[in-house]
Amino acid sequence: MTLPLFLAAVAEHAHAAEPNMLQTFGVEWKYVVWQLISFLIVLFVLYKFGIKPVAATMEERNRKIEAGIKHAEEMQAKLAAAQAESAALVKQAQGEATRIIDEARKTAKEFVDKQTQEASTKSAEMLAKAQQAIELEHKKMLADARTEIARLVVTTTERVLAKKLTDADRAAYNESAAQELTNV
Repeated sequence: MTLPLFLAAVAEHAHAAEPNMLQTFGVEWKYVVWQLISFLIVLFVLYKFGIKPVAATMEERNRKIEAGIKHAEEMQAKLAAAQAESAALVKQAQGEATRIIDEARKTAKEFVDKQTQEASTKSAEMLAKAQQAIELEHKKMLADARTEIARLVVTTTERVLAKKLTDADRAAYNESAAQELTNV
């Protein structure tokens, strides 16, 4: 809007300095004003329908680009945080796995020790029972042997003496033979 004022000032100055100079160049004020109005209309139409929409589109694209850059930075930060969290979880899982393995080894060792101790106890018990059984069998065998020897002694004595012994004599001889055998 300063252009019309400038032109008016130039025209005034030209009138004051040399009034015929505008006529010398063939400048007519009515054409200058119409050209100025046409230029302003073209400028308004270009601004309204050309420059303003293009500027708005560029501004919108700039905002989208800035939003995209901001989003990308946020995603990078989230990715870094996720990677750090993932690394922490992996480290924690490795620690937990190590602890579980150590616990399993300890439990297995305790189980083996317990089973070994139980087996030792059972074998000691079985050995003691076997020794008791052998001892009982030995005592039974000795008792059977004594009884058989006493019977043989009595039978031999009967034959040697050639007489029939009564049950009381037999019992007495058996007892004395058993006593003798016990002392041996």
